[in-house]
Amino acid sequence: MKEFVLKFHPGQIIDHKKFGYRGVIYDADAQFNGSESWYEQVAKSRPPKEAPWYHVLVDGSDQTTYVAERHLENSANTSRIQHPLIETFFSDYKDGGYILAMKQ
Repeated sequence: MKEFVLKFHPGQIIDHKKFGYRGVIYDADAQFNGSESWYEQVAKSRPPKEAPWYHVLVDGSDQTTYVAERHLENSANTSRIQHPLIETFFSDYKDGGYILAMKQ
């Protein structure tokens, strides 16, 4: 089995290179973990399924996205994210990133 290294981590603020939105990662998968029909309909650029994918809260929206690693980059803007689920996933904001909430 191939070993995976995640380039990004939960709590990290990122930019989507292709669509230009900013967000915060709240979870990560070592490889694509969605349905084949979703991949066929949504992942038009056909990013690799065998590479990491990330769950992202989109800034200034109530949307979440599922994004291939190759479409993400560190955001130069590390100010707080505005999203209704921030407090669901994170307990604090510190040094330009978020701290994951402890699951009960």
